Amino acid sequence: MMNTIHVEVVETSSLGDRSYLAHDGRVALVVDPQRDIDRVLALAGRLGVRITHVAETHIHNDYVSGGLALAKVTGSAYLVAGADEVGFDLVAVADGDTVAVSEAMRLAVVATPGHTFHHLSYVLESADGPAGVFTGGSLLFGTTGRTDLLGHQHAHTLAHQQHASARRLADLLPDGAQIWPTHGFGSFCSASQSDALASTIGRERTANPVLRLEADDFVTQTLAGLDAFPAYYAHMGARNSVGADLIDLTPVQAADVDQLQARIQAGEWVVDLRSRKAFAQRHLAGTLSFGLDGPMSTWLGWMAPWGAPITLLGEGPEQIAAAQRELARIGIDRPAAAATGGPVQWAGGDQARLGELTTASFTDLAAAQAGHASHGLPAPDVLMDVRMGNEWKAGHIAGALHIPLPDLPRRLNEVPAGTVWVHCGSGYRAAAAASLLAAHPDRTVVHIDDNYADAADAGLTITTP
Repeated sequence: MMNTIHVEVVETSSLGDRSYLAHDGRVALVVDPQRDIDRVLALAGRLGVRITHVAETHIHNDYVSGGLALAKVTGSAYLVAGADEVGFDLVAVADGDTVAVSEAMRLAVVATPGHTFHHLSYVLESADGPAGVFTGGSLLFGTTGRTDLLGHQHAHTLAHQQHASARRLADLLPDGAQIWPTHGFGSFCSASQSDALASTIGRERTANPVLRLEADDFVTQTLAGLDAFPAYYAHMGARNSVGADLIDLTPVQAADVDQLQARIQAGEWVVDLRSRKAFAQRHLAGTLSFGLDGPMSTWLGWMAPWGAPITLLGEGPEQIAAAQRELARIGIDRPAAAATGGPVQWAGGDQARLGELTTASFTDLAAAQAGHASHGLPAPDVLMDVRMGNEWKAGHIAGALHIPLPDLPRRLNEVPAGTVWVHCGSGYRAAAAASLLAAHPDRTVVHIDDNYADAADAGLTITTP
């Protein structure tokens, strides 16, 4: 069977999601496509297959779907849960339905509520039986989709449904059946994270808490482990229910030196896409560090007020284009402006408009706290930890001030004046936080660009509740 049916993964690592293209060599089905459907169309072209069906497992909360646009462009049947209220034409499907994709491929629709109330999974079958199941936000690798995205008031009910849905899939399918989830690779739609790259029903029976714990224990454990999720999620479900148009990735308006300065002075979000090390060495004062070498769109989309103008700074057009694509996936369709080059160009050669960011390690922090600061590093008046709540609860440096990165824009007044050392888990989030703090002249900022796992070995006291 697997010689005739092939499943290709279209990965969106920046959001922690996967889309899929299943084909028999002639005809293809696409499941949960991202907004930038050109990737899927290019894949189908390389494979020489024709897309005839597009399926959504659920109304997504973490990205703008490209499903409707892909279905229109290809003339495909668009499979969406009939119970979901949407504002576009669709092929309504429900539990128990079967859909013949081709002579070789058939889908069996299974209701798997939990991540959402009307969530569906699709079992991919051939004449030989089930090859696997597209599980969306239901049964994931080593975990399940989170159950609180529709509101905390529904989280308990949906967690019970999630448990029952996962058990149902395990009962329906043989141990060798593949699992093809949409979430679980860093997505905040996942209740927890796993490092697995592939899995089967049989593996999940032994590794996944949802298949090992009784319902009440699973619900308790799942709800206790949930942390905050990106603020922009509030806009994704509504956008997907209406249906998104084709993505627009045409170049954005170019900003000159004076325009950049005016946007910074107006307090707008002017974002430096270069690496955090390049930013620390030299940057246009007042800009913010969200490097493309990390989950830029997640943290920027979470922190910037929805609808606020965003200006992108990159070394070249390719960085701007990459960032524009990532932002469009979460509904930030058109950046306000962009500029390429480097800090000296963006400052118009004015050295007074350039800034630097002091960086340090956890070893440097330990020395500074002990009164032995070297390399000209200022002693800390406050140490700020910008990791998320669950990370803080698992252990933190004694005496640190905890402000999760997404909360920092509205809690800046809680950060004391003076010298602030900032850390996160690996350095990326701390760079964003440090750049935000550095835009306020009453503070001296030190960015700890280091792995938190090394903090204890550096001699720092770790407090674990």
